[in-house]
Amino acid sequence: MTKSTDMSDVPEHARPQDLRRWPRRVGVTALFAGLTALMTWPQVTVLHTHAWPHHDVYFNLWRLRWFAHALATSPSRLFDGNQFYPERGVLAYSDAMLVEGIIGTPLFWLGLPPLLVHNILLLGAIVASAVGAFVLARHLSGSVAGGIVAGVIFAFAPYRIDHYMHMELQWTIWMPWALWALQRTLETRRTRFGVLTGVFVALQMLSSIYYGIFLALLLGLVTLVQFIPLPLRQMVLSVRALLAGAVIAICVSWAYSLPYASASSRVGTRGPHEIRMFSAKPRSYLSATEYNLLYGNTRRGTPERRLFPGIAAMLLALIGLLLVAPPVWTVAYLIGIVAAFELSLGLNSHIYTVLHEHIGTFRGLRAPARAWVLGLLFLAVLAAHGWAALTASARPILRRALAFGIVGVLLLEYWVAPLHLVAFDNTPPPLYAWLARQPRGLVAEFPMAPPNAPPGEDPRYLYMSTFHWMPLVNGYSGYFPPTYLRRLERVSGFPDQRSVNNLRGEGVKYLIVHSATYTAAEYTEVLETLSAADLRALGRFYDGRNNSMVFALD
Repeated sequence: MTKSTDMSDVPEHARPQDLRRWPRRVGVTALFAGLTALMTWPQVTVLHTHAWPHHDVYFNLWRLRWFAHALATSPSRLFDGNQFYPERGVLAYSDAMLVEGIIGTPLFWLGLPPLLVHNILLLGAIVASAVGAFVLARHLSGSVAGGIVAGVIFAFAPYRIDHYMHMELQWTIWMPWALWALQRTLETRRTRFGVLTGVFVALQMLSSIYYGIFLALLLGLVTLVQFIPLPLRQMVLSVRALLAGAVIAICVSWAYSLPYASASSRVGTRGPHEIRMFSAKPRSYLSATEYNLLYGNTRRGTPERRLFPGIAAMLLALIGLLLVAPPVWTVAYLIGIVAAFELSLGLNSHIYTVLHEHIGTFRGLRAPARAWVLGLLFLAVLAAHGWAALTASARPILRRALAFGIVGVLLLEYWVAPLHLVAFDNTPPPLYAWLARQPRGLVAEFPMAPPNAPPGEDPRYLYMSTFHWMPLVNGYSGYFPPTYLRRLERVSGFPDQRSVNNLRGEGVKYLIVHSATYTAAEYTEVLETLSAADLRALGRFYDGRNNSMVFALD
């Protein structure tokens, strides 16, 4: 009797032809690393010195360096960053990026430049997200080229570049792996895949709170849709396999939520007007980032509401749905796209409005439009399915030619290079090197932002504090605590006597006045006013941009 060659019951990882053997894993990763370098050019040539010119890059650098600093000095006070003095738990005013911090910490301890660590984590997240989408799409579509198509769509769509400055929003790494583990659970009903599903959801929550919440919600929906055709026994076994993973994800998320619940009691939640401002509208899906070569337009769409996925991706997904009888997972993913679209509309939609009214978590999310990243992942996998259906009967040489062609079209649609990048400081300018050698004391840096328009220069002050780690009255985050906002009001007349008295009352020891944002006449007037108030000048130093004067508030 001839031995059967049917391997449908053999685990995917054990199939000899599987592309996850090490040489081919490395090849796929190298491909996406090369494409990432190409699509973000010239970032790879200035990996250790330059980044996107946005104040959130300073914030990324501060969070990553604070994490390494806290773990080395006082791990129990991880969330008590040195900004917004005398506030505590300030890391919970925004996404703490725990996974990014854990990965970045040993790199800082090894002495790598801050910008190099930042850019490795940023570009590495894009590469890893593409690889994850490849694995998921290749598993579901059975097509290697389809997996590459999915990776390109998920890694380089306009949404991705529009958030190039947001570290946590590039960390979509765990989404495709969570969906892959879910599919393996439904196929094998093995507990280990159910556990992996929960672990990946937990990792996504610890990497990006926005994405963790949206992933948990839409993963549950996709699971329920795929449960519908299952026999009762298989459904019970699948639920049992997923239960352990669900417990892991819930416990990790609950523990992680505790500092955020404490922070929310101090800073409140988002108002409906603010949430609506960052909710998508149907026309948002016709708008791409302004830097996009083909579709960019500064007059169409605003940041957070530029969600165009590209024409080729939508056509491929449509082809897959029309050419062949859709397997149940394609129906689930199509429903997932609709749900992600609806969630992205935020308070312009029905579902999100209900969630906002009844679940406190959704009142803390400012930008519902970010839910679309999961719709983009579903679309990418459906596009891979469409590719597989379109080329199923084509000869190998034609399939390869078509693969190069469609990847080229996708890259052209998503092209934004060359990126406009600027240099950031990796070493302390003389001002902050001097400050690091002084006795510890509370620092205030001016000019501060107007009371109704933070953050001003505070993000840069915050990053520079990583070179001395003294407490800082300035600060920048997703939320601004009431104590900081009241301080901006009290010092709005700086350098008047009322402002100086308030700073003295708060215990400020070092008052730094930067000249870069003043005119020459304004700066001279400020220094003369402070000298007349009997402040002791400690010296004039270069701050990385211009000269600054340091005063002691004795």
